[in-house]
Amino acid sequence: MNISLVWCLLVLSFAIKVLFSLTTHYFKVEDGGERSVCVTFGFFFFVKAMAVLIVTENYLEFGLETGFTNFSDSAMQFLEKQGLESQGPVSKLTFKFFLAIFCSLIGAFLTFPGLRLAQMHLDALNLTTEKLTQTLLHINFLAPLFMVLLWVKPITRDYIMNPPLGKESVPLMTEATFDTLRLWLIILLCALRLAMMRSHLQAYLNLAQKCVDQMKKEAGRISTVELQKMVARVFYYLCVIALQYVAPLVMLLHTTLLLKTLGNHSWGIYPESSLPVDNSLHSSSVYSELPSTDGKMKVTVTQITVALSSLKNIFTPLLFRGLLSFLTWWIAACLFSTSLFGLFYHQYLTVA
Repeated sequence: MNISLVWCLLVLSFAIKVLFSLTTHYFKVEDGGERSVCVTFGFFFFVKAMAVLIVTENYLEFGLETGFTNFSDSAMQFLEKQGLESQGPVSKLTFKFFLAIFCSLIGAFLTFPGLRLAQMHLDALNLTTEKLTQTLLHINFLAPLFMVLLWVKPITRDYIMNPPLGKESVPLMTEATFDTLRLWLIILLCALRLAMMRSHLQAYLNLAQKCVDQMKKEAGRISTVELQKMVARVFYYLCVIALQYVAPLVMLLHTTLLLKTLGNHSWGIYPESSLPVDNSLHSSSVYSELPSTDGKMKVTVTQITVALSSLKNIFTPLLFRGLLSFLTWWIAACLFSTSLFGLFYHQYLTVA
């Protein structure tokens, strides 16, 4: 077993736990409307997930249908070998229903990080005067959209893998090469977002100066204690802002790493064809070196090996490739949807 899978799963679980804790904090607030916003976006993302899961593979090439079919067939064969009659572990409708519920929870967790990112993006653009930094900020904001478009089949097939040159389409790369390029592009966009973290956090800290300038325009006298509390409130909330900025990035990065490992992808653009390895000689030599008195141990090791190989036949790379591709796409889609709504809200619906 690859030990990196354990670390990726641990980091992913901690990131979800952090977002869950922040969301539960919003539910504890009685006066504000944060609870209603989370519930509304949760239902919105549930409907959106159900709609996306209905779309065929001709438009969104996750490989989810192929992976689930392979999983069902492998599970039925395994149960038949065990002498059990079954029509499959779970129906496709039930699988998609629970997957949509999980996606709605992820969307609810990413609601306020996306809204906050939109506000920091606008403030960072107003704060920055360099053209290069502004361009990087725009690319950083549109990065989830680029990730979403990487799984749109008409774009990837017709314009990237087989670009039209005149009247004919010339194959530019293979599917394996495009899968590798897609992984690298997601990692580069995640690195860009991490590099632009300082600009966004500095834009948030400038809210204290904006509040001070706004208070100076108001009538009446302001005590120094109230002014200090207001500035300290912005400073202490910086930890929450940093978590809301980093946690979705960590989720997206580690789902990509899991997709590479469990989906049997490669980091090389042109991977070499790996030759099959014959393990029969190695295994027989190992068993021959065992003493005859350890017959029970040999049988136990053989049973464990057979059980693990059976699980590998059920949970195939096709299943992980489809499921993790969908989850990676979904996280990027939720980030872009919430940040786009936040951009519209802070740009047109709030009073300066």
